[in-house]
Amino acid sequence: MPIDWSDSIVVAELADEPALSDEFNALFERLGDAPPDKMPHVVLNFANVTYVNSSNLAQLLRLRKMLADAGRSLRVCSVTDEVWSVLMVTGLDKVFKFAPDPLTALAGLQLEDAEG
Repeated sequence: MPIDWSDSIVVAELADEPALSDEFNALFERLGDAPPDKMPHVVLNFANVTYVNSSNLAQLLRLRKMLADAGRSLRVCSVTDEVWSVLMVTGLDKVFKFAPDPLTALAGLQLEDAEG
């Protein structure tokens, strides 16, 4: 389940399928209930994900669009080598913002918020 890290940031700890799709669905449900002015930034921790499929990539892109439409950001962190290779082959390594770990991702989002 996505965790409210603060009023403006949600963190999702991801794992391999079937939990990965379940976590994305919980995240979409959580964000779908948020009014546009209360939409949080999202950090996705991929530390425990060793495989992504095309459906997962589609969910990732859908999440990015949902957040961008609300003026919010998505940070992907702790990406494993297996997932990173898929992101590079698909060109998605140029689409998302990455951080080496959750704390760096959270700090980046907080700085982004502070800058306005």
